[in-house]
Amino acid sequence: MSTRRADKIGSLMQKEISALLLEQVNDPRLSGLLSITQVAVSSDLKYAKVFVSVLGDRADKAEIKKGLDAATGFFRRELAPLMTMRKVPEITFHFDDSIERAFEVMKRIDEVTAEDNKQKPGSTGK
Repeated sequence: MSTRRADKIGSLMQKEISALLLEQVNDPRLSGLLSITQVAVSSDLKYAKVFVSVLGDRADKAEIKKGLDAATGFFRRELAPLMTMRKVPEITFHFDDSIERAFEVMKRIDEVTAEDNKQKPGSTGK
């Protein structure tokens, strides 16, 4: 169950981790197009699941995951002065493939539409 405070903390963490990835992280494994899509903070504020989407043709997600996991301490250290709490939540990274799935669905819809138009030339519907 999510609380208003957990949602606010998640939103702040999403913004700040995104900025850190852009401006301060120098790990070559994280040099591709990464996007923080969501941060879900537990209601007890102890844990944060950071959902990451990999954009482009970066296929080696295992290396990206290793880079993110290696940077976890850095993120927590950098977030500490920004958070209005005693302890920064424990961070875990998870891949968010919703954008990839959406592209796949759109591609399939386009294929079905194109095939339907080939089978019924000049037809506008049933």
